[in-house]
Amino acid sequence: MQQVLTSDYLQAVKAIKEAILQSRYQAAKLVNRELLSLYYWVGHYVSTHSRENAWNTKAIATISNQLQQELPGLTGFSETGIKDMRIFYEAWYPYLNRQTTVADFSTTLDFNDLKNRQPMVADLTHNDLECFMRVGFSLHRIIIRHTSTLEERLFYIRKCATEFWAKRTLEKHLKEQMFRSVGTMTSNFAIAIPDAKLRQKAMQSFKNELVLDFLKIPDPDYVDEKDVEQQIVDNVKNFIMAIGKDFSFMGNQYRVIVDGEECFIDLLFFNRRLRSLVAIELKSSKFQPEYVGKLNFYLSALDEYVKLPDENPSIGIILCRDINQKKVEFTIRDISKPMGVAVYRSSNELPEPYRSIMPSVEDLSKLL
Repeated sequence: MQQVLTSDYLQAVKAIKEAILQSRYQAAKLVNRELLSLYYWVGHYVSTHSRENAWNTKAIATISNQLQQELPGLTGFSETGIKDMRIFYEAWYPYLNRQTTVADFSTTLDFNDLKNRQPMVADLTHNDLECFMRVGFSLHRIIIRHTSTLEERLFYIRKCATEFWAKRTLEKHLKEQMFRSVGTMTSNFAIAIPDAKLRQKAMQSFKNELVLDFLKIPDPDYVDEKDVEQQIVDNVKNFIMAIGKDFSFMGNQYRVIVDGEECFIDLLFFNRRLRSLVAIELKSSKFQPEYVGKLNFYLSALDEYVKLPDENPSIGIILCRDINQKKVEFTIRDISKPMGVAVYRSSNELPEPYRSIMPSVEDLSKLL
């Protein structure tokens, strides 16, 4: 006969269960950190000896075979595995060890010590190191093999650490080049947002191209800005799904009075994750440098009259029909206000093969 548990007993079971799961999670994190530390040290040792021609070409295979004999059942230390450890070390050494000497490697690398130091480079924060330690070695290997820049590498590490991606999920997003479609908008965030954590969030929050499949543009050669704005307002929920999460709509033709004169911002949003107002200016043509001056003025007005004291500086986005990358970079490079430039398209402007397989925003919302 099954015993009926009282509320006190149920509460006790819940508390102990949570403690057990938390303990297992912490133990798994510690094990992963120690493994990464070990593999990093092995990678350092092998790199130092093999790259300086101290070993012959068969050295790693010989060492691997001997390790298998002396430690039966040892896994992860095949010839390929040891070479991967060398790649792991060489990929991260420039960022993890700028303040570390070779003498420090008499024992395995202490990531806790690294966390207590100042960031080695501007793009590597303590939060990045936390994420780094939470990602398994097999995922690190995949990321290193399929990325070419530190920014791209950190993007996938953060995703793996915070969204608990498995190997198959990571490989899927790498194949789809997720990094290139998220957080790659041309912007001046790198210099206009001094706070590293806020800068990273901003760079991940905006896309370089928006496909607005609710947008109807009968003639791509003639686009009416007011018509596009009205369609966005009429479909603001779908627009937010396209632009990214955490956006709240505050209004279109948002009025700000500066010294007695009215000015109107095309679209104004608030991003909860960034804790910033986001002003969007719509343009029916290719990007022109003069667009930036007007947006810069709007951002100053928002920061002066609309932004709350506990919010971050306002961010501006210019949505154009097309851009010249170099012209955009030159124009915004010396602007102190954070802003970026992206392109918007309607679904009927995509090539036919993509149009036929692309689900509508309504279909996506049903799936979600």
